[in-house]
Amino acid sequence: MFFKVIACEIALREICQVAARTPHLVDLEFLTQGHHDTPALGRAEIQKRLETVPAGRYDAILLGYGLCSNILVGLRPPHTRLVIPRAHDCITFFLGSKERYQQCFTDRPGTYYFTSGWLECRRRRGDPATTGDGGFMPAQTAAGQQQAFEEWVRKYGEDQARYLQDVMAKWSQHYTHGTLIDFEFAQPLRLEDQVRQICADRAWQFERLAGDLDLLERWLAGEWDPKDFLVVAPGQAVQATFDEAVIGAAPPMAADAEPSPPSA
Repeated sequence: MFFKVIACEIALREICQVAARTPHLVDLEFLTQGHHDTPALGRAEIQKRLETVPAGRYDAILLGYGLCSNILVGLRPPHTRLVIPRAHDCITFFLGSKERYQQCFTDRPGTYYFTSGWLECRRRRGDPATTGDGGFMPAQTAAGQQQAFEEWVRKYGEDQARYLQDVMAKWSQHYTHGTLIDFEFAQPLRLEDQVRQICADRAWQFERLAGDLDLLERWLAGEWDPKDFLVVAPGQAVQATFDEAVIGAAPPMAADAEPSPPSA
């Protein structure tokens, strides 16, 4: 088969590693990390990319995003079926399944997870609101915090910048551990040294966790077990399901409706 992959650059190395081994043809397209920060704009950008895919060229479009701030909700494949892993966010991609994701978060709450993509995207973006001294998290120095605040003011205005500053400060207080999701192919990158330094700067405990590419491998192999993957047909739209399935497919009008709380 011939697949079009549209994915967040956060998983570039892992997806390329799997793509090199799949028996199918793949056409890879990676979007800049950060679209989930502004979900409405990110969703519009992803939808635009879906609509530029030529009709009839591919057997399926594989979308490499988790639910991530509901960025997937309302997306519609115009003419080619869309295949999405069932995942709350991209950490699921690196742990191999949504079940392992849930187990890790249950066993060790207060953990910040790092991968090659998380560390490299902050460097490529050169964004003072995300670089600081450790990645996508509040800067620890007063100078770094001020620089981040000024950048937010420039982008979003002072009121929103103060809100973000408050949220980030509260959010960072909940973390006690930094965990590197480790893959053998990433060993030359010396990621452990970087993550150990980040943890030392924040008085976090460092841990290493073996990564698992099983979910991505089955995604690119065309092995789409409904338990782990959602296949969206043309004429349907993605919706959040508020249960263990994470996402589902519905007619566009139903997906666009205001979400209701799950029934008891």
